[in-house]
Amino acid sequence: MSLLEQYRTIRQASEAICRPLRTEDYVVQPVADVSPPKWHLGHTTWFWETFVLMKYDLAYKVFNADYNYVFNSYYETIGARVIRTDRGNLSRPSVEDVYAYRKYVDAAMERLLSCQADDVLRDTLLLGLNHEQQHQELLWTDIKFILGHNPLFPALSDKDIDEGGAESGEGFVSMPAGIYEIGFEGEGFCFDNELARHKVYLNDFAISADLVTNEAYLGFIKAGGYENFIYWHAEGWDWVKNNQVKGPLYWHFIDGKWYYYTLAGLRQVDPKAPVCHINYYEAVAFAAWKGMRLPTECEWEASSRKFNWGKRWEWTESAYLPYPGFKKAEGAIGEYNGKFMVSQMVLRGASVATPAHHSRNTYRNFFHPHLRWQFTGIRLAR
Repeated sequence: MSLLEQYRTIRQASEAICRPLRTEDYVVQPVADVSPPKWHLGHTTWFWETFVLMKYDLAYKVFNADYNYVFNSYYETIGARVIRTDRGNLSRPSVEDVYAYRKYVDAAMERLLSCQADDVLRDTLLLGLNHEQQHQELLWTDIKFILGHNPLFPALSDKDIDEGGAESGEGFVSMPAGIYEIGFEGEGFCFDNELARHKVYLNDFAISADLVTNEAYLGFIKAGGYENFIYWHAEGWDWVKNNQVKGPLYWHFIDGKWYYYTLAGLRQVDPKAPVCHINYYEAVAFAAWKGMRLPTECEWEASSRKFNWGKRWEWTESAYLPYPGFKKAEGAIGEYNGKFMVSQMVLRGASVATPAHHSRNTYRNFFHPHLRWQFTGIRLAR
């Protein structure tokens, strides 16, 4: 598939995710970590305008100079921006304006991509395509948070993106002690935080062949897991008490039964499905209750060809840090990953919200320990 065809496909996919939304859904921001869908559509367009068109198309005229302030996410190099918590206060530009912005930028990108791209432009284009796919995953998770915190529990469609996919919840894969190579190698795209490939020594370990199921996690709840501090980090225990947490995000105990919110509406918890929307604190506490632990990210990558992954982003026991030899790119692009390598934990794999062909066993996702609005789950190790 050509770069132009990839561009068209990925841009259309972003709008397809938003197609079932009502206009009012586009502007809601319940918490700071969740951005309004309208902002995602505008930001991904701003990325193409700022990092591609303004740099490589000398005849390009900016659609609206104010949009640099509105849709810049965190790039200090680019200038001032609306703070993250205020994205939901942007009633203007309107949804109609944002779609007009996308149409304008797409037309300019079509003209640019009709010409031959040099290697430097090609690298920026590939980053932009993968950037938009990251925001497609965020669109699913943010839309679910917005609708899942509406007391009416409205359905986005009659089918949930997470239907099916039962787990057995049993069996472990044994891995021998030895030296393993970690990090991206070969042709194709990767993010800078997957570089550079290096060797690590791992002691022998075993890792679960399947993800933890809802049924297994219900056992933790029924055994008083959320009432017993012994399983929790101190910070995690404070989080449980301060937020009066009783179960995973979107779970509701109604008339003696557990239900959870899905994008198809409220449904009874499926015991065989992999548990979802768990934060790092909960994952660690569950593992402690089982007398086990989470895998490190190197253990996960070294063993990843021996089990199926991709249904849930999987918490690891590894802090998000640079690999040996990591180098940030020059300019604003260098802010993409490196500046976040502090106070966060690594997740590996992918999820049902991850676009096709956007995952690798070297992909390093990262979030703060308390966050659970992503499609996150648990894989145990011992």
